[in-house]
Amino acid sequence: MRRPFHPLDLFAVEELLSDEERLVRDTVRGFVTDRVLPIIEKHFRDGTFPRHLVPEMARLGLLGSNLHGYGCAGLNSVAYGLIMQELERGDSGLRSFVSVQGALCMYPIHAFGSDEQKTRWLPRMAAGEVIGCFGLTEPDAGSDPASMKTRAVRRGPHYVIDGAKAWITNGSIADVVVAWARCDDGSIRGFLVERDTPGFSARDHEGKFSLRASVTSELVFQECAVPASNLLPGTTGLKSALLCLNQARYGIAWGGLGSALAVYDEALAYAKNRIVFGKPVASFQLQQEKLVFMASEITKGQLLALRLGRLKDEGKATPAQISLGKRNNVWVARECARLAREILGAVGIADEFQAGRHMANIESVYTYEGTHDIQTLIIGEAITGYPAFS
Repeated sequence: MRRPFHPLDLFAVEELLSDEERLVRDTVRGFVTDRVLPIIEKHFRDGTFPRHLVPEMARLGLLGSNLHGYGCAGLNSVAYGLIMQELERGDSGLRSFVSVQGALCMYPIHAFGSDEQKTRWLPRMAAGEVIGCFGLTEPDAGSDPASMKTRAVRRGPHYVIDGAKAWITNGSIADVVVAWARCDDGSIRGFLVERDTPGFSARDHEGKFSLRASVTSELVFQECAVPASNLLPGTTGLKSALLCLNQARYGIAWGGLGSALAVYDEALAYAKNRIVFGKPVASFQLQQEKLVFMASEITKGQLLALRLGRLKDEGKATPAQISLGKRNNVWVARECARLAREILGAVGIADEFQAGRHMANIESVYTYEGTHDIQTLIIGEAITGYPAFS
């Protein structure tokens, strides 16, 4: 039996949520508590993704939940963010799956796809019948996607794609890849590559200490011919791919809070019950300072994420604001995991507790969808007017 989760709400953020937003959050919170937490320790230990949960998440409307039409839930940005928060409270790998499926696969089809592409793919992806992945990062092109080497050459009714992608969430279990490649004219466009396309293959990255309950793969395209109709017609360059990343970064800003809340709650409960020198650990000044730091940073992160969500729903959120959300809240999660492990002492390295798992996972989240440093440079350009990417 898992101990009940007692969320932190020092600034009454709860009062700023609508009834629908609270209902969505509480539904996902119950799902995570009942269905994820009892099994995630074993999946992390075994390095396996709990794929059996995908149909359940689809029935809850979690896949592409902020998109409209095609069987999607059409929730607002705050409700979507709360879903990401609660999923990452369970595990970053689970949130990553939902984030990639919705923000990085369904979103580009919804935003840049043809009517036929939307009708064919989106309802089945919302239902969890089709899994997608997003192929942008390459072995030699991570923070600098403009240097990608993957090429798409037009040959009659097909585009022939050659290249490789690395560190792709859902890669080997995906039915369709949103693959980005440089075309004959030098522009970067998005293509839908189905898993049974000749010349396409995927193999998993092995030996991960982070995101172990997630599928992470390398994709290889060798003379991979896809119909010209598989080109996402609305993609007009690298900017299109970066718009997808903004969707994912927004969700991560909320997801980081979920990880931080999980380890804070665990550390606080442990500190109240663990007796040292005849007193609870929570009664010592040094331990209180750690808990106060965690509570303060989480509270600031909650207010930041909520304001960002409201701006996004008003169509006012900028890339720099989204980068600030991702940068701050993932940093908060990283610091909270470290401090929680300290409070837990020796048991903090055991996977029966969550702190170590979240501490390992957040190292990946700190890096992917734009590293902490890249988010810094995006914000830096916004406030100074000077790009510093080279």
